[in-house]
Amino acid sequence: MTPKAAEAAEPRTLAAPERRLARVTANQALGAYRLISARDVEGPADPRPGQFYMLAAARRWGGGADERPYLPRAFSYARARPDGAGVRLEFLLEAVGPGTERLGSLEPGEDLALVGPLGIGLRPPEAGTRPLLVGGGIGAAPLLCLADELGAPRLLLGFRSGAHAEAARLFERPSLATDDGSLGRRALVTELLAEELEEGPGATVFACGPPPMLEAVRNICAERGVPAQLALESGMACGFGACFGCVVPTRDGYLRLCVDGPVLDADRLESALFPGAGH
Repeated sequence: MTPKAAEAAEPRTLAAPERRLARVTANQALGAYRLISARDVEGPADPRPGQFYMLAAARRWGGGADERPYLPRAFSYARARPDGAGVRLEFLLEAVGPGTERLGSLEPGEDLALVGPLGIGLRPPEAGTRPLLVGGGIGAAPLLCLADELGAPRLLLGFRSGAHAEAARLFERPSLATDDGSLGRRALVTELLAEELEEGPGATVFACGPPPMLEAVRNICAERGVPAQLALESGMACGFGACFGCVVPTRDGYLRLCVDGPVLDADRLESALFPGAGH
């Protein structure tokens, strides 16, 4: 395999396996979510859509009586843009526990400790196919940088409520579904996907979201013979494949999402549901 073919088959940007500090420049509320921006002057400027970073707060992150947790949290980046001598990284997060609560409380001027980019990202669509991006909840994040790269792809986004759907404002003209119908159409985003695929052949699906959503995407695409790349969610403790905490079963055996993923072709999976999945 030529170097160019290898890069297309395994789209990843390599980074030094060490923790570095990125200065937080903004922390914006987006309904139920936070959008955190940090200036990274030591890391690569070209992460691939679908790759992730291990994040922690540089201060007040373990070690004290009331300072839980100790492990970093894995987050796909939403955007990476040039910022002076470095790159401005953006992360979309929801505070659901002590780790994300602390990350969500970071203020401009504080430091974000990070390692990355890690893992294998999303491959570009094959020539002649139309990209179809499907995101659920916080899983919309890695589709943002992919949408920027592809130009103006077809976007289908689903959220629990109107408060969560505020994140859709980051995208250009998405079709929107919410569980409660408070914004967009009252439906599951997978219903939008099934309808979209009925309109014509030639699509390549790129999806990220909670495991039940990805399992539905996998089934819908398998029934119609549509290729799909899934950015899977899993709890990760190290990000380097050492802890085996993010192992998933595939038709090729067990894989570690942090080094063999998190992006996998849907047809490699027996199921997108597996023990330990989710943030």
